[in-house]
Amino acid sequence: MKTIPRLLAAFVAVCCLSATPAAAAAETPAPTPPAAPAPAAGKLKLVLQKVGGDPLFAVAGHRVVVRGIVIPYVAGQSVKVSFYLQGRKVGVQNVSVLDLHNGAGQFHVGIASHNSGLLQVRAAHYATAQQAAFAARSAGVRIVNPNVGPGSSGLSVRTLQSELNSLHYAVPLNGTFDEATGRALVAYRKMAGLDRIAAAGPDVFRALSHGAGAFHVLDRHDGRHVEANLTRQVLAEIEPGGRVYRVYTMSSGKPSTPTVIGHFVVYMKEPGTNSHGMVESSYFIRGYAIHGYAEVPTYAASHGCLRVPIPDAAAIYGWVRTGTPVDVYNEGGGGSTKVRGNAGP
Repeated sequence: MKTIPRLLAAFVAVCCLSATPAAAAAETPAPTPPAAPAPAAGKLKLVLQKVGGDPLFAVAGHRVVVRGIVIPYVAGQSVKVSFYLQGRKVGVQNVSVLDLHNGAGQFHVGIASHNSGLLQVRAAHYATAQQAAFAARSAGVRIVNPNVGPGSSGLSVRTLQSELNSLHYAVPLNGTFDEATGRALVAYRKMAGLDRIAAAGPDVFRALSHGAGAFHVLDRHDGRHVEANLTRQVLAEIEPGGRVYRVYTMSSGKPSTPTVIGHFVVYMKEPGTNSHGMVESSYFIRGYAIHGYAEVPTYAASHGCLRVPIPDAAAIYGWVRTGTPVDVYNEGGGGSTKVRGNAGP
């Protein structure tokens, strides 16, 4: 009779032992799946190409190219690029980001506007599972109508004036193509080797975009002085250190009565208008002077003096002092060194 209880106890013990691993397994938590990687942060830079000048401009109808640099590069991403002219959206393009194989990506997109105005580019990458959202905008670029002349006004004229001013030509910044703008443009055209007319055009804006037409100082160590470039028929005021202050159109001595070549110093100043029609005269040797005159052709036409337009004469007279050096030269050298006693206006 005692055998049955002992067998029952043994059976219970075996059952308990066989159930322990299953119970332990049921109590162990399931492994957590790995978390998805966070979207990569990014940044974007926009660079404008096929533009020039300071501030930047492009001619209407010409293609402006935007290069975008994305850091870091993440495969399969795209960017939305929007174009605004005078604050109004004029175009949208979605472009893919291409691998530069240096950790960065890039894209190129372009636009050609036939209307003038201020163009700005904005680009945005919208958040994806792989890369976070980011955006950028470009500097503004002025789209100009190049065919401006007397009587024109607006952004294209302001751009022209701004570019001439940055090159130190004596020009107003009023947005109106007036006589002063025409004189400054003639001086610029002389330096840039273009036709000497008082009107702009694609050739002028193309030269400006390339930085052409700057006055090149002959003697940077001559202190505060005047330079008269007979080859280009322009006169420039130079500050110490060779810094150009102002550039003006002028007319020097014609072939039969050439302006004397050399290094001189202003020895006398004569205000007002004299009997020869010379206005605000600064004499640098005998009767040779820098002065205003009623007739200032785009070529050498004087009797030896350096003629400047009467509206510019007062400013030049005020800048030039007694003792100011005056350097007169031809770019290729040569010229007359004979000081005539009958030099005139």
